Formats: sequence, C-alpha cells, structure tokens
Amino acid sequence: MLLAAVAGVIGFFLVFIESMIVMKLKGNVTIEFGGIAPFVNVWAMNFFLVFAILTQVTNWFVNKEDIMKNNG
Repeated sequence: MLLAAVAGVIGFFLVFIESMIVMKLKGNVTIEFGGIAPFVNVWAMNFFLVFAILTQVTNWFVNKEDIMKNNG
C-alpha cells in the first residue's frame, strides 16, 4: 500500500517535470493538457512506471538480504 502511495506521488511530480522539459524544448510558457483526462492518462503511465521500478528495487533488496542471511 505504501508502495502505491509513493508511486502516485512521484508519478504526479513526474508530470510536472516532463511538462517543464517540453516547455523548455518548445520555448512555450504554458502547456495545455487538453482536459483532465489526458492529464490523468499521463499520471497513470508515470504511476505504473514508478510502481514497476520500485517493485523491482524492493525485490532486489529483499533478495539481497536473504542471500546475506544464508551466507552469513
């Protein structure tokens, strides 16, 4: 549950970071998402990206701990 919450918050911030990159590249001052639906779609894609990365990192730490316990 905590993993999903963290992924949601980081995904939300990624939307703004991506928007700032696009604005700098195109020379725009503002960006129009075209409504709430496209914004939520981008946020959802970022959420699943971050969730997948955090899941893999968590699994790596758990496996690393198990290996250290078994070898020690």
